[in-house]
Amino acid sequence: MIRIFALLAAMVAVAACTAAAPDEPLEDLGTFKLGHNIVIASKVQMVPGSREVSQKEWVDILTNEVDARFSQYNGDKIYHFGISVEGYFVAPGGVPLVLSPKSVLAINVTVWDDAAGTKLNKAVKKFTVFETTTADSFLVGSGHARTREEQMLGLARNAVGQIEDWLVEQRKENGWFEPEQGSAADLGEDATATSVGQTAAAG
Repeated sequence: MIRIFALLAAMVAVAACTAAAPDEPLEDLGTFKLGHNIVIASKVQMVPGSREVSQKEWVDILTNEVDARFSQYNGDKIYHFGISVEGYFVAPGGVPLVLSPKSVLAINVTVWDDAAGTKLNKAVKKFTVFETTTADSFLVGSGHARTREEQMLGLARNAVGQIEDWLVEQRKENGWFEPEQGSAADLGEDATATSVGQTAAAG
């Protein structure tokens, strides 16, 4: 994995998703409500040459950013996140226009349905997350343009953005976070429809 990470980090141009900042408009995640937000980094590997980030720092920043974003969803079913930080490369200063490595983070994610007590994704979902490239960081490398903490925050928010996009995709394709038949929400809609129908008939 270290060799693959080193190659990815050396890429000059990469496509990055839009970071999911806490104040951006929410997606439609149906019944989703965040329960436990568990982040671990006990197996994390650092690519040689990276700025060093401790396990605790990764756990803290990812926990905070995941919570800041997903705690805003207020559905009526609880789901838990299990996130494992697998590897990272936080770009150092390098040599502008000669060596401008890009930061990258690898995480594994599992989503649990609290009521059912089961995983929604049977196999872990693997994410390879790149930092967003700006004009400054593209030319001189993010190690020159950003502090270590800014690089970590950018990676964490891009990770949250990728997780959120994946959840939206899973809802559309596999029906995640949809209300169950006969749920309180469905019964409420049925009761309203019946009441409207009776009123219309009486009138």
